[in-house]
Amino acid sequence: MKPESKPHRARPLTDRFDRALLYATHVHGGQVRKRTTVPYVAHLLAVAATVLEYGGDEDMAIGALLHDAAEDPGGSARLADIRNRFGDRVANYVGACSDSLANTAAGEKKAGWHERKEKYLAHLPELDADTLLISLADKVHNARSILRDLRKHDVGAAVWSRFSASREDTLWYYEQLANVFQHMLPGQLSDELADIARALAE
Repeated sequence: MKPESKPHRARPLTDRFDRALLYATHVHGGQVRKRTTVPYVAHLLAVAATVLEYGGDEDMAIGALLHDAAEDPGGSARLADIRNRFGDRVANYVGACSDSLANTAAGEKKAGWHERKEKYLAHLPELDADTLLISLADKVHNARSILRDLRKHDVGAAVWSRFSASREDTLWYYEQLANVFQHMLPGQLSDELADIARALAE
């Protein structure tokens, strides 16, 4: 069943967003996108921009900025810090968008790739429309980035070597994500994910 979606009134961003951007820059400082020179914060800004463009409010945009902060690599301790700084709603978004809360910086191990992805797919139908939008914006930007680099003459098929999963597994994951999002949050953005997933498989 499609979750209820509530309308969002346009509101200016406040200093909470500024603080969240500084926090994200601190958490991901020095990180780049896998085997590229692109600062990781570019991905976070793109996801936040997409959420805002599709009607998200400030808490959702902050959740988008911080959606990877607990997964890479702070774990549950990082999520607790986000809850303390930005409130329950933001922390709930971040927790729901994380496929692991293992604190890898403290030596905790993540579950295997397939186990994490299957669990993530299974929990998407339990999420509300706002959380689904943040997750979808994240997946669309990731998929766009893969397709863009796949079509670059100096990258091409080598893009698949950036990931711990194989090309086949990565294609499977995006196909499954597109199927779930088209069912749970139908519209332009989920259709775009499906289109990109098909283009990646060509």
